[in-house]
Amino acid sequence: MPEAYIRARGVTKTYRSGNSDLVVFENLNLDVERGEMLALVGESGAGKSTLLHLLGGLDSPSRGTIHYGSREITGLAASEQSDFRNREIGFVWQIHYLLPEFTALENVMMPLLIRGWAHSKAAAESLARLDEVGLGARASHRAGELSGGEQQRVVLARALVGKPSVLLADEPTGNLDFRTSEMIFQLLEELHRFHGFTSVFVTHNLGFARRCDRVLNLEKGGLVPEGPPLSQPESVPEYPL
Repeated sequence: MPEAYIRARGVTKTYRSGNSDLVVFENLNLDVERGEMLALVGESGAGKSTLLHLLGGLDSPSRGTIHYGSREITGLAASEQSDFRNREIGFVWQIHYLLPEFTALENVMMPLLIRGWAHSKAAAESLARLDEVGLGARASHRAGELSGGEQQRVVLARALVGKPSVLLADEPTGNLDFRTSEMIFQLLEELHRFHGFTSVFVTHNLGFARRCDRVLNLEKGGLVPEGPPLSQPESVPEYPL
């Protein structure tokens, strides 16, 4: 039987709203198998991004536990959780959060410098990751000098550079045009397979979602299977790397 690497048990998330509690979801359970590419879909406001933040240790559930293998991340101290995220998880967001005063290479280097890597070693590893996403020639360009698709590829390189085992992506193509979105999603698929990631993608694009191994719809505070994945990936245009 496939191994569940990420396990959420009895996860509840509530926010205080005025004089009452807003319940995003309650007693939610989720297993993500090692090596699986899982898509989370659902209406805006259903709590998809909230769930992804909880899975990534960026927020804590009101109740419940989240495990990576045998390690419960909900029980870690803040410093331990930060170190866990830096080493174990690659994040890809809809908004790229690149630092505009730094080059593409310097932005990719940040997670390694936080770990305490020597500058030269971090630069070499980061350039290799930029090459992997087809942006080695743009390493010295600042964020404002790159197109939207190129900026998102820098984000992918930054997610890869720490050699994580898990890739979490929140609407990674949400701010891109159709053709560029196809390119980025194809690249995500290729990186997932090549590196053997365990991946969870939040997306509104059901066509992209059904190219994943499994699709879950977050609705009314619960996770419901959306339907089988496509037997064959939809054709996507070739893109220059």
